[in-house]
Amino acid sequence: MRFFNEIFRGVFKDNPVFRLVLGLCPTLATTTSLENAIGMGLAATFVLTCSNMVVSAVRKLIPDAVRIPCYIVIIASFVTVVDLLMQAYLPSLHNSLGIFIPLIVVNCIILGRAEAFASKNAILYSAADGIGIGIGFTLALSLIAAAREILGNGSLTVWGDLAWKNLHGCPMILFILPAGGFIMLGLILALLNHLQAAMARRGGKPLPLPLELDCRHCTLCKFGD
Repeated sequence: MRFFNEIFRGVFKDNPVFRLVLGLCPTLATTTSLENAIGMGLAATFVLTCSNMVVSAVRKLIPDAVRIPCYIVIIASFVTVVDLLMQAYLPSLHNSLGIFIPLIVVNCIILGRAEAFASKNAILYSAADGIGIGIGFTLALSLIAAAREILGNGSLTVWGDLAWKNLHGCPMILFILPAGGFIMLGLILALLNHLQAAMARRGGKPLPLPLELDCRHCTLCKFGD
């Protein structure tokens, strides 16, 4: 039961983009099309799950003083695997995502889950955490990308030739520009916060407090206190 609870938590309760507001660099840069978002999300999910499992397996062998460099080496190994596989079998997607595939190494979501969860839990639950956070990340990217592509291009490219063209005759170029990413993310976050507050009022519960997202509450900083 806990295995599925960890997956559910990563997808909804601790969604890395909509709840924890992490990984915004690839979120804003790769969501110009749904295909790019799905590719980025699946790559991150693979790295998350595999690195979580390895970190969990060796957590008792790594000295605290060098844990972060060790985690980065583990993450970089799986990112290299993903990068080479995409170059070999998905060259067009690899070219489209560009530098953001290698930059998964420094994605705060990956390192954060390794430090905050995998280093303290068993392999099975660490795998569930990686799967849940990865699915949540993929869904968030896909939602933002679908909205941006439909509004900005008037099309929706799911994967390869599977695409819908000319969905409307008035594309708004702003939404596929960098500013459009910020606008769309802000609109979705505002909508989700409004829905959460409305559900709390309907259930007679207190309004949810904003998450503590500044760097002082980062797990890596707390460790040194």
